[in-house]
Amino acid sequence: MKLINVFKVFAITILLVACGTSKQQKQTDFKFWALTPPMGWNSWDCFGPSVVEDEVKANADYMAKHLKDYGWEYVVVDIRWYADNQTSGHYNKYDQTDFIIDEYGRYMPSIKRFPSSVNGAGFKPLADYIHSLGLKFGIHIMRGVPKEAVFNKMPVKGTGITADQIYSTEYECTWLQDNYTVVKDKPGAQEYYNSIFDMYASWGLDFVKVDDLSRPYHTDEIEMIRKAIDQTGRPIVLSMSPGATPVDEHEHATANANMWRTIDDFWDNWAQLNYSFEKCAEWAPYISPGAWPDADMLPMGKFIRGERATNRYTKFTKDEQYTLMTLWTMFKSPLMFGGNLPDNDEFTNMLLTNKEVLEVHSKSINNKQWFDEDDIIGWTADDPDSDDKFVAVFNSAGDGFVSTKSLLYRSGTVSHLTDGFGEDIDVELPEGSTDLYLIVNDGGDGYSWDHANWINPTIHLDNGDKVKLTDLTWEEGFAGWGTIGVNKSVSGGQLNVKGTIYDNGIGTHSQSIIHYKLPENSKRFTAFGGLDIVGTNDKSGSTVEFMISTEDPKIMNEDPTAIPVDLEALGFNGECTIRDLWNHKDLGTYSGLDFAPTINYHGAGLYRISKAK
Repeated sequence: MKLINVFKVFAITILLVACGTSKQQKQTDFKFWALTPPMGWNSWDCFGPSVVEDEVKANADYMAKHLKDYGWEYVVVDIRWYADNQTSGHYNKYDQTDFIIDEYGRYMPSIKRFPSSVNGAGFKPLADYIHSLGLKFGIHIMRGVPKEAVFNKMPVKGTGITADQIYSTEYECTWLQDNYTVVKDKPGAQEYYNSIFDMYASWGLDFVKVDDLSRPYHTDEIEMIRKAIDQTGRPIVLSMSPGATPVDEHEHATANANMWRTIDDFWDNWAQLNYSFEKCAEWAPYISPGAWPDADMLPMGKFIRGERATNRYTKFTKDEQYTLMTLWTMFKSPLMFGGNLPDNDEFTNMLLTNKEVLEVHSKSINNKQWFDEDDIIGWTADDPDSDDKFVAVFNSAGDGFVSTKSLLYRSGTVSHLTDGFGEDIDVELPEGSTDLYLIVNDGGDGYSWDHANWINPTIHLDNGDKVKLTDLTWEEGFAGWGTIGVNKSVSGGQLNVKGTIYDNGIGTHSQSIIHYKLPENSKRFTAFGGLDIVGTNDKSGSTVEFMISTEDPKIMNEDPTAIPVDLEALGFNGECTIRDLWNHKDLGTYSGLDFAPTINYHGAGLYRISKAK
């Protein structure tokens, strides 16, 4: 029996026992369709919105030959496969796009890009090819009904209703204007979703990634999609995108989806990986079989013409790739590889085919962050078949620009995908704070056009008074480009975020730090961190992260660090044997605090700990 099948049998057994599930329930409960976190390849990182059929097949062929026996099984065609003239990198504008759509207002694959879809065959021939390799087929769709269907009053299949009777312009996607919202209570709304999933089921679909669904969280359409999938009778794994999904929606997400994003689009940038520790720890309590918080794709290997990566290999160092794979493993995130598989090198394949690590990913339980102290992070999980523990340790040591150990606030990635092109900031300042550091870091796609504004930055005092930060003089300030502006942008114009002009604020550019001395009895800091219009008007767009600290963030340690593992705190009171899972090595016998592996800067270690016999 192959390795991954052992894991799946185990997971099925655990869930059946835990839930008391009957055989009939097993067949209908969507959680049984993804009892272990899904693993596969997605075209987005590598090919952006312009992937073609031969490229999909090449990646499927490689997966079948080299990765299938290790559990990699999904091949997913990402966004805008229905656009005939989609160019590389960024999306064509709506009015410059040739959409392929059938008589019932349903998107169809572009025959130019997917020749096997000719004569209305849709994706069935491609799905059949992928199934013939022993793999599974998936696609990306956008939430809602195509505008083309609405404008042309196309019929909803099987009803006397047309698309213009089921839509609303409310909650239109801010970053891709192909579709309108489907209104749940309107006659024909559920039937429209039923019609598209009936078609997908007829193609042989196994996986669907639905975008613009979980940020903001669209409860009604999530429920319509859940019903539409279920009524097909076909097991189609549902992935909700993008993040961050609101944590307080964890019960609803678990009840309706197999996976949902915890963050915005993730790229090969250490700042984003460093930020992911926080989000993974936040979501770890809600991991459950068949319902997986999703830390997003693995931006590894070679990218051909992606949104943020063209004709290059991943920017992650080898140590950072160990960290990425170790954190995603311990968090039990779905693993969707983003690079062009045929270009994989030996190191990349080693990371994807380590059976001992993949066993932790599929089989471990009670996964959680153990500690996070001074840029040193630990995670633990249990082996359900024994008293063994899995332990991961990470030397996060800052984000490559600043130390992150003393940050009071991190926005995560802010880009043109962020609603409002910014984030509201409201931070409590530790009592006795004397300094304030405003930090803007690159969000992962280089520093071009990263024009950022701190709008209405305000210090709130204990007595209720407010002090405009723009009335103070900074102690030190630098920006990655241009000159920091007070009440003007870094390029010298008005402070303008998505067309709204502001009189008060600070304009800067990543990477920047601005240091102020705080007035006495400072209590809170508020602002709006937004992308300036000069950057967002450029087609490459801005991608930044806003951070706040009251301690100097420039002090960091980039040396390898010994990280003590408290074996007694893990429940091992006597001697233990320890195995290094990445290197397949038995390290010996330890007790107490004897085990302290030295971990490289931005690196990670993953270990199995067993009671000595």
